[in-house]
Amino acid sequence: MQKVYARRRLSLVAAFAGLIALAGLFNGPAASAALPTPVSAATARTYLASLTVATEDRTGYDRDLFPHWITISGTCNTRETVLKRDGTNVVTSSACAATSGSWYSVYDGATWTAASDLDIDHLVPLAEAWDSGADSWTTARRQAFANDLTRPQLIAVTDNVNQSKSDQDPAEWMPSRTAYACTYVRAWVQVKYYYDLSVDSAEKSKLTSVLSGC
Repeated sequence: MQKVYARRRLSLVAAFAGLIALAGLFNGPAASAALPTPVSAATARTYLASLTVATEDRTGYDRDLFPHWITISGTCNTRETVLKRDGTNVVTSSACAATSGSWYSVYDGATWTAASDLDIDHLVPLAEAWDSGADSWTTARRQAFANDLTRPQLIAVTDNVNQSKSDQDPAEWMPSRTAYACTYVRAWVQVKYYYDLSVDSAEKSKLTSVLSGC
């Protein structure tokens, strides 16, 4: 009788493990970026409606006016913190450098096992922020923006994809993975709303269009 119970327990355990594995297939790659969840599409639409529409002005922009990457904890700076957050099975050295792990880039669907293949994207680029009102900020506020781990502003993505994006707004550039479009624009609007940044007319039109389908 004990052997029968033991076999039943093993069968239940195997079945449960199978369900977990099956759930993993539907939930997508295990190494998925952990961007702080953006506001809902409905909230993003409300936020967008309240943003000031203005022409962008890049006069005086310098990337160094946005100090980054700063120390977050111990020997870990912002880049290293995001790499650890967004990866799976990330191993770091005593200096907090990622020595191994797996990262899934939600912009293009690529998976990487070397930290050097990833950039930390400022979802709302620093130059875009400057164009939209950050030129009047203090250095401390620009530093907070450039290292913001609370809002959906920093994410580990394929390096050449980030470089292709550069400082473009959604009217000029969107992730090639269309499945990520809604998340991207919801995050964009949330960050702009939180920091009271303006949008230009083409940018607002694109954001409105994408959000209408979310």
